[in-house]
Amino acid sequence: MLPTASKGRSSSSASRSNNMFAQYLRRIVKWQQMDIEYTFWQMLHLCTSPKVVYQHTKYHKQTKNQWARDDPAFVVISSLLLVVAVSAYCAAYDHSVAHAVFVVISVLLFHFLVTGAILSTFCWFLTNSYLREEVPNSHVVEQRVEWLYAFDVHCNSFFPMFVLLYVIHYFLSPLLVAHGFIPVLLSNLLFMVAACYYHYLNFLGYDVLPFLERTTFFLYPIGAVIVLCPIFMLSGFNPSRYFMNMYFSQRL
Repeated sequence: MLPTASKGRSSSSASRSNNMFAQYLRRIVKWQQMDIEYTFWQMLHLCTSPKVVYQHTKYHKQTKNQWARDDPAFVVISSLLLVVAVSAYCAAYDHSVAHAVFVVISVLLFHFLVTGAILSTFCWFLTNSYLREEVPNSHVVEQRVEWLYAFDVHCNSFFPMFVLLYVIHYFLSPLLVAHGFIPVLLSNLLFMVAACYYHYLNFLGYDVLPFLERTTFFLYPIGAVIVLCPIFMLSGFNPSRYFMNMYFSQRL
């Protein structure tokens, strides 16, 4: 009987996840159902006090019985802000409208959505396969990380990185793309802070789940970033010049 019950729970969980994802997609085109004010509140606090945001995630679990957002407003607004920011870069550093449109679409699709989906799938698989606590007995309800929640964590982690590498970087770009050691130093520091903060928020997102253990694994990439940063500085590598030359037609 126990295996049958387990299969029943798994089937029910999969069906619920599919229904949740379908409802999430339907709400993307319904602005009147999105909580815009709460979304901007989350964005602000992700940059200033991210633990507060994940404290509200616990409340969401208690009231909605799911960890993931049921409101796609965060993804929609993040996408719109990303389009505006990349368009500003294209206006300043690109000479072709067609190429600018290509850059905007490719950054939105690949930098944010596709890369986010890949990273979320990796974290979803990793947490469910290796980081969940052992269930002490068969009477305890088995909990798993929802894929949509893993994508939420990526989006949360991406937003402060967007502020640093798309907004602040834009205003500092005349300095950061210049020749010399100071631009190399500042550019590497900015990218280092953005990458470290991304992984720290990733850690907070999974650490808040009570059924996961060894979530400090998500902090390990920060060590690699800190080690690589001075190496890039000493080698004269300027990430700002590298990415600007890669995406825009104006050579720097």
